Amino acid sequence: MLSHADVWRGIDRLAATHGYSPSGLAKQAGLDPTSFNKSKRITAQGKERWPSTESIAKVLSVTGATMSDFIALIGQDEDAARAGTPRYIPLIGFAQAGESGFFDTDGYPAGGSWDEIQFPENAQISDTHLYALEVSGNSMEPLYREGDRLIVSPASTFRRGDRVIVKTTGGEVMAKELKRQSAAKVDLKSLNNAYEDRSLEKSEIDWMARILWVSQ
Repeated sequence: MLSHADVWRGIDRLAATHGYSPSGLAKQAGLDPTSFNKSKRITAQGKERWPSTESIAKVLSVTGATMSDFIALIGQDEDAARAGTPRYIPLIGFAQAGESGFFDTDGYPAGGSWDEIQFPENAQISDTHLYALEVSGNSMEPLYREGDRLIVSPASTFRRGDRVIVKTTGGEVMAKELKRQSAAKVDLKSLNNAYEDRSLEKSEIDWMARILWVSQ
């Protein structure tokens, strides 16, 4: 018997097989681009949500796949599927990041109204909550320039000298270097010398996440 996870896995693999992200496949099939986002697979009450038979029919039609092809993808060996399936992560703009609805209280992507980009295939990072932030403006030059995409891991630990994304309780989002932190305060160094360093009380910080690297 097919499970909820089996059917969604088949959709993910169908998308990857034809060169789409799940949201890209939904858009190509004439569906809401967020229809297949992971956040849409569970209701607000925590109940599993199944894809509709209509949405499955539409993605099969647009890809030219048959139901037999779809069932075969569901039953494909996990290791083989992983080797040939690109991973996609949310892409969020800095301006969006400061708005409500894009992150939960722990700094994990939420809501599902973002774009997606393919994650580097050779990157062995187990954090399932990875996301990319697209740089805008010049406040992070010369290290990060407009259009660069910062790969961020909200589950990673950080220490002095790490570059981090910080969101304040007032909605400000910034990329800084962690100088030091105590039980009550966090000191941050600006990446651009034209901007002042910051010192924030822990109570002023909504969440903080580590920048792993930049994708240009």
